[in-house]
Parts: sequence; C-alpha cells; structure tokens
Amino acid sequence: MIDKRLVAILLVFTIAATVAADERLLERRKSAYNEILVTETDQGLRVLRFEPDGARQTVVKPGDPEHLELPYARVIPLGLALADDPQRVLIVGLGGGTIPSMFRKHLPELRIDAVEIDPVVVDVARRYFGFREDAAMRAYVQDGRQFIEQRRNLYDVIFLDAFGADSIPHSLTTREFLQSVRSALKPGGLVVGNIWSRSSNWLYDSMIVTYQDVFDSVYVVDIQGVGNKLVIGLTTERRLDRQQARLLAAQFSKRLGLRYELGALVDYGFRLPGEDGVGGRVLRDSDREGRRP
Repeated sequence: MIDKRLVAILLVFTIAATVAADERLLERRKSAYNEILVTETDQGLRVLRFEPDGARQTVVKPGDPEHLELPYARVIPLGLALADDPQRVLIVGLGGGTIPSMFRKHLPELRIDAVEIDPVVVDVARRYFGFREDAAMRAYVQDGRQFIEQRRNLYDVIFLDAFGADSIPHSLTTREFLQSVRSALKPGGLVVGNIWSRSSNWLYDSMIVTYQDVFDSVYVVDIQGVGNKLVIGLTTERRLDRQQARLLAAQFSKRLGLRYELGALVDYGFRLPGEDGVGGRVLRDSDREGRRP
C-alpha cells in the first residue's frame, strides 16, 4: 500500500525543485482552471505562476504598486496615453492585479473593472499581491467573453491580458469576440491585447489579421527582450507614427510621475503591423477551437 504521507512529501519536493533557486514556495493551489503557485524571491519579490515550470504571470514588490517587474507591464499604460481622457477601463485577466493596482495608484479618478474567470486567482491576488478593491476598482469572477458581451458603449480602453504562450483561449481570439469588444467600447475607444509572438504562438498572424478585420486602425508594439507583443486596435482611423506615439507616451509618463520613461519603451517597438499577419486568416467561432489543422 502506498503511504499517502510519503506521496505528499515527494510532491512538495517535486514542486520545490521546479521553482527557481532563489525562490521559496508560499502557496500552491489547484483550481478548476490552473495549478497556481506563489513564490517569493530572495529579493522580496512575489511571483505568480499557473504551473510549476510556467512563465511568470505576475511579479510584484509587496507594498509598492509602482514597481513593474515584467517588461510588458511597463509598456501597457500606452493604451491610456492613446485614449482621449479615459474615464473607465476594463482588464480581462487579473493575475496578481499588478496592472489595475498601478492604474489605481496613478489615476485615482479612473474607474477600473477587472474580470477573471478563476476565483482562486482573485483570492490569491488579494492575499499575496496586494490587490484591494474599492469604490473605483472592482473584480468580477466571470468568463471574460460573457462579461464583455453584456456591456455596450461603456469603456474607453479594454485591456486583454488573458493569453499565455501555450494557453490561448479560442473564444478570446475570434472575430465575433472582437466585435463584442468593439461594441463594449465607447466611440473612439481602443483595445490593447497582450499576446505572444509568432515564435511561440502559432495563431499570432491570424490574431493580427482578425484585429485588422474588426478595428479601423491597428498597431503593434514590440517589447524589448521578451516574446510579448502588444496589439492595439482603435475604433477610428488614426494615423500614428513612432515619433507621435513616443511623444504622447512621454507626456503621459511625465503627467503620472512614472518612475520610468514610457516614451523610450514605445520608441523601441511602436509600429504598423507590416508583415505581421501575412499568411494568417480571420479567426471565427466556427473554427475547430483554434486547434492546429
């Protein structure tokens, strides 16, 4: 007969072995959607992963909502810089709540909704990552697509941050979904998607084509040193070059008093899609759940 205590001990050692050498395990929980691990580094940073050897979903410095460790998180405020006086935003995919917490710190007048399908992720964000709801910031436990389909003309900016390198919800990639996103935006609004590039995301080109099919103007932002890209879809035709985007980002960065220069990060990677999308196709709900042919 197998000793259950021995199995449990071996499992703990197996999980610990997959955690980076400078991290210690704080919590491991299994939900209906993820295997959630929270660790802390020797430098005091909290890390959220959705599997033992998975990519870092969130990295925070407890007590410091302005600390943005992940490169894409430092660039994502560009969505607000491009918006015309944003009043209300939606973030799909909470993670540890880094992005909404940072927005809340710098823009106290901004109304922030976050939607996350996994209730355990929301609980972990509150317990370990300093995510705090209040009158201006609220988290909803719901499927992101269903949540968006129930809203109309409500948001100035929608941030889609629910994609992993090997975990791409088909329902959040299709033309029908992006049409719902567009309907949930106010006139002149925009969407910012954090997606993985072609090297690890076989749907990348098709995702770009689908954005181009739904939105009037589409831009891509390369993130230095990582495989993330931001894709930005605008509900109006707006011609922006890198210099204009850099200027808007720099002005926004100065107004908010960010610790880093957003304009420099935008200058590195802001561009038209160019060849991105070549060979792709418009993704639809009727596709076979986004599986490889």
